[in-house]
Amino acid sequence: MNLLEDLKWRGIIYQQTDEEGLQNLLDNEKISLYCGTDPTADSLHIGHLVPFLTLRRFQQHGHRPLVLVGGATGLIGDPSGKSEERKLQTIEAVQKNVEGIKKQLAAIFEFEGENGAVMVNNYDWTEPMSVIAFLRDIGKHIGVNYLLAKDTIASRLETGISFTEFTYTILQAMDFNHLYDHYNCKLQVGGSDQWGNITSGLELIRKMHNEETKAFGLTIPLVTKSDGTKFGKSEGGAIWLDPEKTTPYEFYQFWINTADADVVKYLKLFTYLSREEIEQLEVCVQEEPHLRKGQKALAEEMTRLIHGEDALKQAIKISEALFSGDVRSLSAAEIKQGFKDVPSYALQNEEENNLVELLVAAKISPSKRQAREDISNGAIAINGEKVTDTSYTLQETDKIEGQFTIVRRGKKKYTLIKY
Repeated sequence: MNLLEDLKWRGIIYQQTDEEGLQNLLDNEKISLYCGTDPTADSLHIGHLVPFLTLRRFQQHGHRPLVLVGGATGLIGDPSGKSEERKLQTIEAVQKNVEGIKKQLAAIFEFEGENGAVMVNNYDWTEPMSVIAFLRDIGKHIGVNYLLAKDTIASRLETGISFTEFTYTILQAMDFNHLYDHYNCKLQVGGSDQWGNITSGLELIRKMHNEETKAFGLTIPLVTKSDGTKFGKSEGGAIWLDPEKTTPYEFYQFWINTADADVVKYLKLFTYLSREEIEQLEVCVQEEPHLRKGQKALAEEMTRLIHGEDALKQAIKISEALFSGDVRSLSAAEIKQGFKDVPSYALQNEEENNLVELLVAAKISPSKRQAREDISNGAIAINGEKVTDTSYTLQETDKIEGQFTIVRRGKKKYTLIKY
């Protein structure tokens, strides 16, 4: 399959401005293409990934990706998909967000070699432009009627839209034109909500160059879950790429818990596994769903891509330890990841080294009587090992790296004791 055929097979293409023209272009030359994101937070989440992963697919076929972080457009706010005005961020906040996002995007692309990716920030060419230059050189080419016909703007006319957000699509059009002029950029890739902004860019390029434009647009469908719930969220909220916000273990677990009905679709959208590999995994999902081979492959590919091989190995180690109950093999750093969301208790005094006292103080058991009963019945485990002695007192050897003891009541109720 050629590149566009592969993208279609994966379900990545939603809209194209000129499919035949783009195919001819890709058949005859190596192009530059871009995708951008506004720094609305200091981290991307997995909902941002597919357009950038698609850009990388083009890079793997010899094309050059331009990775744009919107330091300027992030100060304005995209009205796409919004029913009301965004709250404006300070320049300092946006710049901080830009730096965080740049690091994450740098992990996805190859920046060396003949078609090495280029990171760009639209603040660099937007901030120096005067209002007069913007109105005369750019605004003159975009008609008000043209803007009012955009869904993102038309949908806001009743509830209200400021002139600031009204001009957002022109700023993004200016980005495409700038990259067309300075990097010979021929294609913009974006989510399905960016269609209006992409076509504005093509309109501006056509108007400013007075030529039959050779630029193109391609959008990607919104990723959905088969049960109708929103993709990219867990009970704890969004799944971030920043390991401080979503640990590599949590990231791995999100993918490993993918439903059978979604896993093949996600393997196509998110991973760089070949068609043959994915089709083999699809057979496994259908015939041996209990083995969860598709989910394991998805989790491994995504965790390796975003966090690296070492973080993947650590996530697998934590997962296996929690599944088997052999938590003593974990390091303190691994415990911090794997037990991030379990109840915890900071040991207050020496008396609580007595297991009965500790179970009550940490609210693991409701009373001393129940605590003794839990211990006698074998319901209590310290670092994965059952304790049945009601007079048991915690030892130094029970403190993993002097920082944690893991108490389990029953099969799954964990409490993290901190020192």
